[in-house]
Amino acid sequence: MLSYRHAFHAGNHADVLKHLILIQIAEYMGEKPAPFWIIDTHAGAGRYALESAHASKLGEYRDGVGRLWEAKGLPPAAQNYLDFVKMLNPDGQLRHYPGSPWLASQLLRESDRLRLYELHSTDLKLLQECFKTAGRQVTVNATDGFVGLKAILPPPPRRALVLIDPSYETKSDYTNVVKGLQEALKRFATGTYALWYPMLSKLESRQLPAKLKGLGATNWLHATLEVCAPSKDGFGMNGSGMFIINPPWTLEKKLHETLPQLAKLLAQGDGAKYTLESQSA
Repeated sequence: MLSYRHAFHAGNHADVLKHLILIQIAEYMGEKPAPFWIIDTHAGAGRYALESAHASKLGEYRDGVGRLWEAKGLPPAAQNYLDFVKMLNPDGQLRHYPGSPWLASQLLRESDRLRLYELHSTDLKLLQECFKTAGRQVTVNATDGFVGLKAILPPPPRRALVLIDPSYETKSDYTNVVKGLQEALKRFATGTYALWYPMLSKLESRQLPAKLKGLGATNWLHATLEVCAPSKDGFGMNGSGMFIINPPWTLEKKLHETLPQLAKLLAQGDGAKYTLESQSA
């Protein structure tokens, strides 16, 4: 099913959580001299114009990155994330939002590589346009990301961050992320995997964290951020989660410092909260 367009949701509270964590992991990997890859299985358009018809229709960014735009005293990880967003908005007006591919590209060194997968024909063209001058460092593939993972793992440098964030429009997406991660870990057990998921009332969403914990990974970190209590009618996304396998050892501390303030800043009603749990060998 290829109707989903992330442009409608660009810069919302879920993007804040996902992209803040992406930056923290990639920066940590860049501290070591050995090259690494970033693999994005559901890349989207690369970057988004917030004044476009898609983004402005729902305006979700206003209660996401928009809440942080003028905030003072942000935790270092949140300020670091915001600084990257401001790189796309040099005039000081929040008009553009970076997707994970654009953010990842800013975190690469000359020896690192970015591998992107996108099937939606419109977003694929936008993604290709975004990286038309990137050369061999960035590869855009019109391929299903889970199929791409089978072919690309393990990556040549044996160091990689794999970001997985499908639309979860269908039940098969929930099955595919568990199966895809299971197969990926067989091929590349030492890789870092960051999986995003929406917090919804549907059973598949609520059961997903337990299934991820059941994959057998010995080191994982699970962070959630809810901006309100679940709606009584069962509709809508009230939060999102990130499940990271083989996270940097620094990430849990950074999130302990950051999530409490994010929960307050991004709250849209009663029930705003965060959770953070981990397991290590």
